[in-house]
Amino acid sequence: MKRLKPGADVGAASSQACPCRPSATYAACCQPIHDGRAPAATAEVLMRSRYSAYVFGLRDYLLHSWHPETRPAELDLDDTPGLRWLGLDVKRHVDNGDGTAIVELVARYKVHGRPAVRMHEVSRFERVDGRWVYVDGEVSA
Repeated sequence: MKRLKPGADVGAASSQACPCRPSATYAACCQPIHDGRAPAATAEVLMRSRYSAYVFGLRDYLLHSWHPETRPAELDLDDTPGLRWLGLDVKRHVDNGDGTAIVELVARYKVHGRPAVRMHEVSRFERVDGRWVYVDGEVSA
């Protein structure tokens, strides 16, 4: 599946497969969350929408979906030439029942013809003002 370049018009991707779940279209999966028409129902849904936002270069959405206490002042998305996101695998989602959750994921990407890289992260999420936000994550190889 062809991915859009960071910062591209995501409206053009509506009928394409969603980066976070290729079995669904972007219009039916992450686009309503990115557009603000629907909140992320769970921390896993928010994490999936954030992955898709990285694929599409949606800096404002990423900052908006970040916890206000851990959000960076600015977010420099990697504009590495030849960067291509390959997929997302959610390993586990634990809703702690107290407004916090954990999502473990593996995201894969490739730069030019180099071998694919696996980024393994255990992410923490919290409900703030009724919506899920990303707090932080622990990345391992």
